[in-house]
Amino acid sequence: MTLPLPLFTGLSAFPLTPADVDGHVDAEALQRLLQRIVGSGARSIGLLGSTGTYMYLSRAERRRATEAAIESVGSRLPVIVGVGALRTDEAVAHARDAAAAGADALLLAPVSYTPLTQEEAFQHYQTVAAATDLPLCVYNNPSTTHFNFSQDLIGRLAALPTIQAVKMPLPGNGDFSGEIARLRRIVAPQFAIGYSGDWGAAEALLAGTDSFYSVAGGLFPRPMAALTRAAMAGDESGTARLDAMFSPLWELFKAHGSLRVMYAAANLMGLSSALPPRPLLPLGPDITAKVDAAIAPLRQA
Repeated sequence: MTLPLPLFTGLSAFPLTPADVDGHVDAEALQRLLQRIVGSGARSIGLLGSTGTYMYLSRAERRRATEAAIESVGSRLPVIVGVGALRTDEAVAHARDAAAAGADALLLAPVSYTPLTQEEAFQHYQTVAAATDLPLCVYNNPSTTHFNFSQDLIGRLAALPTIQAVKMPLPGNGDFSGEIARLRRIVAPQFAIGYSGDWGAAEALLAGTDSFYSVAGGLFPRPMAALTRAAMAGDESGTARLDAMFSPLWELFKAHGSLRVMYAAANLMGLSSALPPRPLLPLGPDITAKVDAAIAPLRQA
């Protein structure tokens, strides 16, 4: 099944996957988070991304999360499911589970312990992409995976029939326009280029990226969708105003990691009582107080 390009355009909101200390997914808490996203202006839900702690969950719990999401969201919003795993056969199994549960698309990061070569990554993606007929987005996340995609590799992957998008990290030199232009030259016109790293959302969207994959969108989908719309419309003043509202949160993301901050925010908002999966530790009371202050304007937006 090939979905239209709008699947990989606009805001994709990435929620937490609340679970207990043994990694059992709290389906009801997850569905509460998802219901906040439906109707918010987000164009898709990014389930089981890094914020969704996919690598901390067993195959059965990932499947449980996907089934709960599809049950909750139905056809109201596309659900893109993360299927990364150390071994290719495991990633294939996750992809087939997601397809069987009714997912609309897949997101795949090159998870590794032994560093992958470019050819190993290509064959990994080729195999997983062929396992289902779902559209697949390449997840380029070197800060977590310690793998860097060459432009040649992105071009090769983009030529595979079900690979239809890439999720890029923020460029180290801040040159979104240049990077987007270079990528456009090596992929088909319908191939979608998106970014993640929330503090760069405004700049990336104003530079012409097709989509933004947002951690903050998982808890604050309405103001994040408003920022996305303003930037994609070229409204620089409106974008700056909305980005400034998020600025204290961006600083906390950079200082403490967006995952820990989002767990604290969800608990402060009464949406979940889950803690980050061990060995990750929750934020202490002093930082949690700063999170509370940072999200105050976003809770009202």
